[in-house]
Amino acid sequence: MKSLGNIRRAFAPWTDPSAKPFIAFKNVTKRFGDFTAVNDLSLNIYHREFFALLGASGCGKSTLLRMLAGFEQPTSGEIILDGTDLAGTPPYKRPVNMMFQSYALFPHMTVEKNIAFGLKQDGMPKEEITERVSQMLKLVKLEQFASRKPNQLSGGQRQRVALARSLAKRPKVLLLDEPLGALDKKLREETQFELMDLQQSLGLTFVVVTHDQEEAMTMADRIAVMSHGKVVQVATPAEIYEAPNCRFVADFIGDVNIFDGKVTTASNGAVEIAVDSGFTVRTASTDAPAVGSTLGFAIRPEKLRVTRAAPGNASTNAAKGELWDIGYLGDMTVFHVRLPNGNVVKASSLNAQRAVDDPFTYDQEVWVSFDEDSGVVLKD
Repeated sequence: MKSLGNIRRAFAPWTDPSAKPFIAFKNVTKRFGDFTAVNDLSLNIYHREFFALLGASGCGKSTLLRMLAGFEQPTSGEIILDGTDLAGTPPYKRPVNMMFQSYALFPHMTVEKNIAFGLKQDGMPKEEITERVSQMLKLVKLEQFASRKPNQLSGGQRQRVALARSLAKRPKVLLLDEPLGALDKKLREETQFELMDLQQSLGLTFVVVTHDQEEAMTMADRIAVMSHGKVVQVATPAEIYEAPNCRFVADFIGDVNIFDGKVTTASNGAVEIAVDSGFTVRTASTDAPAVGSTLGFAIRPEKLRVTRAAPGNASTNAAKGELWDIGYLGDMTVFHVRLPNGNVVKASSLNAQRAVDDPFTYDQEVWVSFDEDSGVVLKD
């Protein structure tokens, strides 16, 4: 069975028409004076889902998270959590907890006291607090650091303390606002997988806000791509990457080549487009666009082949050009190929072998080509 990308786990309640969302935003709008941060937005999130709100700064994702937490109130619309309308419910009475980007740890308290703080505020008996804190320390593997203060910890350790404190009250939903932004690249990548494993082992619903595409693609079951206060597409990471529903998503997620052109033929589930870069694209299309209509075609760099010789059928999905730039990135090599009309196409190739017998060099004449099912037609 073909699938758009590998599937991390067999979890997809959004495909079940009878499944009820755990969190529902219904026609939510939030205005700050004349500025509309969230615009008539509707969105469903399911129980035990790891959900990501992804977008550039100012798109409304953090405002949406803060409304769920109760720090902001919607101008209009409803927010439903586990069947309960949250309107009028203060933050401290909501079954959610938020982990902030800054971690917001108390510098004068030890690790265990930071974790215990919210439990003490709730009036939990001392014996239960001790047991719960011990569980949290074990969960985030910080038992030996219990008596240290935040300034005696690394960035990754402080992040774990903040996570343990957020989970100590056992919320129904954990909200994470740019949780890994303060970590270096290697530690951030390690922590992403730790968060995924932790979320599945606890069986909680996680909602994370991030502008980091790789972070969202790695951790989330589904991603909502946001722009100007609206959700543009909601789908799994593989669907977002391989089947973007519009030009904005295709361009925002990862690297992409987008060719514009006019439809020359459309029949039997396939379409041919004479693109402005001077070659013909032939690809599958579920719709039947009108001949003469203008479309875009998006294809990722890793789907392109760079060869010295022309492909077997150079009449479609192939173009001749000049090798303009080469970037060696270790795990892959990036090629920039300049076409006769001046457009530059980006291709990439995995460096599966340490040594290359006949390496490419600058200014060579090369061909770029791709298969019919390698890209996607964009309607807007």
